[in-house]
Amino acid sequence: MVERAERSCERCGRTIQWRAKWARTWDEVKYCSDGCRKRRLTATDLSLEVAIADLLDARPRDSSICPSEAARAVGGESWRPLMEPARMAARRLVQRGSVEITQGGKVVDPSRAKGPIRIRRPRR
Repeated sequence: MVERAERSCERCGRTIQWRAKWARTWDEVKYCSDGCRKRRLTATDLSLEVAIADLLDARPRDSSICPSEAARAVGGESWRPLMEPARMAARRLVQRGSVEITQGGKVVDPSRAKGPIRIRRPRR
């Protein structure tokens, strides 16, 4: 069996599952679904990444934030539609090694996390 490098979606940050139909083009696969490929990254998505980093920088090293804080920082009064994009931004930052996603104080796999999450700087 050929070893395939794990890969993450450029938009949502979830782990992309290898499919036989991608055998010849696996190195070119960037998105997990047609929806992510069609929407791609927007300026708002990048703003959410910056907001997460700024919020974490403004706090003590061992503290965490909720994705809603980044959504509020970018969206103002209409922040609720930005909740899932904020979670996506957090997953992209996890893939880069900039943050960790936790639930109940324990680091979780961002592709499988369901329910409330917290975002923090990696503890090494």
